[in-house]
Amino acid sequence: MAKWTAFPYADKAYAYTAATLKKNWDRLHRGDCEPFPKEAKVQDAWIAYHAGEFETAAELGLKAGTPGYNAADKAICIYANYLEKSAAKKLKLYEEVAARCEALQKKEPGNFNAYYLHAYALGRYSQGISIVKALSQGLGGKVKSSLEQALKLEPRHADAHIALGTYHAEIIDKVGGLIGSMTYGAKSETGIAHFAKALKLNPDSAIARIEYANGMIMLLGQAKMKDAEKLYQEAAKCKPADAMERLDVELAKSELED
Repeated sequence: MAKWTAFPYADKAYAYTAATLKKNWDRLHRGDCEPFPKEAKVQDAWIAYHAGEFETAAELGLKAGTPGYNAADKAICIYANYLEKSAAKKLKLYEEVAARCEALQKKEPGNFNAYYLHAYALGRYSQGISIVKALSQGLGGKVKSSLEQALKLEPRHADAHIALGTYHAEIIDKVGGLIGSMTYGAKSETGIAHFAKALKLNPDSAIARIEYANGMIMLLGQAKMKDAEKLYQEAAKCKPADAMERLDVELAKSELED
């Protein structure tokens, strides 16, 4: 297997120890509400993840067994989304994560991130093959179901709110409001409400602002362009606490430059 693309913004600020990881855990996981792991091996996987050592995080997480799956799967998803250049490899990674999450859901039905990461992987996979094609394969319903289950188990899950907002926005953008509502249960006001809730739950989040901006344009059109640009400007000024957040901030900066 080819070596993974390295995280391009390595920074000592993202290098946590077991002690500093625990101290900063609430801030680092305000978006996904992941519980602090008891196992040292799983802590090591998360330390690698936050530093941007995604391949190492995936290896350590998988080696630790089911307690490490969320760390591994999140590392794989973030790597695939931001750094992997091969479209085929991205899809393969997302498929692997989705399958592993489905197995974890059966074993640990209360593991809300097994549902969130399942939805994330399937959602990104859907974007990779086209939303319309994904809908024809029934993937939209699976994404929505997993996100709703994640929020049922953990209502404060800001990242799940972001993803559900994106679900509503992309459905309406691709098939229109009437079909989106009648066939897929997608509604503009519901999408906007999820984005707003995510930002309230995680006010330091760059990605919440980026996806809110994107969703706003999809749902409400060019009339909201100035509001969307403001959200991107705010995202670019967010202070990242780890590698993933740095990737989000850099994404916002690059979009503003285009």
